[in-house]
Amino acid sequence: MFAKIGSLGLFGLNAFPVDVEIDISRGNPQFDIVGLPDLVVKESRERIRSALRACNIEFPTASVMVNLAPADTKKSGSVHDLAIFTALLKAMGIVRCPLDDSCFIGEVSLNGDVRSINGVLPMILKARENGIKSVFVPADNAFEASVVDGVDIYGVSSGNQLIDHLCGESLIPVQPRYVPADTEYNEILDFSDVKGQQSAKKALEIAAAGGHNALLIGSPGSGKSMLAKRMPSILPPLTFSESLETTNIHSISGLLDSKTPLITKRPFRSPHHTISSAGLAGGGSIPRPGEISLAHNGLLFLDELAEFDKRTLEIMRQPLEDRQVTISRASGTVTYPCSIMLIGAMNPCPCGYFGHPKRKCICGHNQVKNYLSKISGPLLDRFDLHIEVAPVEFDDISSEHTEESSAEIRKRVQAARAIQSERFKDTTITCNAMITADKLQQMCPMDDDAKELLKNVFDKLGLSARAYDRILKVARTIADLDSCDIISKRHIAAAAQYRSLDRKYWSGN
Repeated sequence: MFAKIGSLGLFGLNAFPVDVEIDISRGNPQFDIVGLPDLVVKESRERIRSALRACNIEFPTASVMVNLAPADTKKSGSVHDLAIFTALLKAMGIVRCPLDDSCFIGEVSLNGDVRSINGVLPMILKARENGIKSVFVPADNAFEASVVDGVDIYGVSSGNQLIDHLCGESLIPVQPRYVPADTEYNEILDFSDVKGQQSAKKALEIAAAGGHNALLIGSPGSGKSMLAKRMPSILPPLTFSESLETTNIHSISGLLDSKTPLITKRPFRSPHHTISSAGLAGGGSIPRPGEISLAHNGLLFLDELAEFDKRTLEIMRQPLEDRQVTISRASGTVTYPCSIMLIGAMNPCPCGYFGHPKRKCICGHNQVKNYLSKISGPLLDRFDLHIEVAPVEFDDISSEHTEESSAEIRKRVQAARAIQSERFKDTTITCNAMITADKLQQMCPMDDDAKELLKNVFDKLGLSARAYDRILKVARTIADLDSCDIISKRHIAAAAQYRSLDRKYWSGN
């Protein structure tokens, strides 16, 4: 007796179709699984034996051979349990209905229940791409799977429920498609809570409008973390394609909220400075996404930047340029996207008061130099905006004046992003920070005065080619906020001032 049932596998973000082939023949009683399974897949034999007993079905006293095709692709995890369970029912003649356009994914427990798994969304997208009409998933994953249009999702809670459905006795209803609500900003920290710091707020508005990386440097208590944690409140909402990309990564990591299967707010990740390089960039025997990928299409905030391990920070240099991180292991190579805004915050020295206008720094020259040297020149160069956060004045912090709210700032940010969307509508670019070198001159036209000023700034400061590009991109964003098509001298001047802190702090030490 032979049967074949469709399933899906997952390696990194890449889902792939799997055919579960089963043959029950005469011979010594045995139950073997071939097709390059890992240990977890092999252990499914005992789970399925017990699940069949829980469903009052006697396991066949025969030679049972299961092949997971294609046989040259590694199969991992418990995702194929439900497909093997169904294939056994089909081969034993318990289930007779055609299942050619269906596939099954899920873990089967010893008592016959079907448990949730990670990574359902990328697998459902692959099923739709392959023309699959119906997908049976664990009931706990059905809500997440319903994000994908064009595929009927059936949430299975137990083996008995699946048998009743396939035999036509009690049908499982199709999961209604999930339609996300409009993004709500009500519960997010607001910029109106921040007293003073107008220049820092303006710089972060520019960063949000163009998707630029920013470094905040200042003394303890000046409000660096407070400002950074309010950045999500002024970021534009995700597009549907961006939501799917972001949700995919969180799905395979098991981080999705069961009540909101589609991420509609830009992620905000803020790892502790003791994080390892694998935790930041991703890793493991089966490579998992790190914080830099979990922040994809959102914001990664590194507080106390100089306290991070230097080697961990250096790992970020290439992903920040390529907007993707590639992890190679013996089991294979996985590439995760990481198109992020990076916001860093740090003190200028160990005591925090180097350069403070009123308090004396107690650190020695070498202490300051060694502390700042933890941030290398190439990494510093990847921050588009260097923002000095000055100490808050008493008049500002005690003022009863109402500060500008995040909603008002967000309107200007979204207006600038709308201009960029129109500019980049026929490209893969989504914001000014992503403008490629070949399109830089076309997308960033300057008048003669702006060109002359940029030339003088480049020569005087000895900027790198990367710094030149980033000044031009920031100037493009400032011009967008002013609704100007041509970059003028004042836009270049404003952008250039955000590249001065490396001269103040790093070059002087």
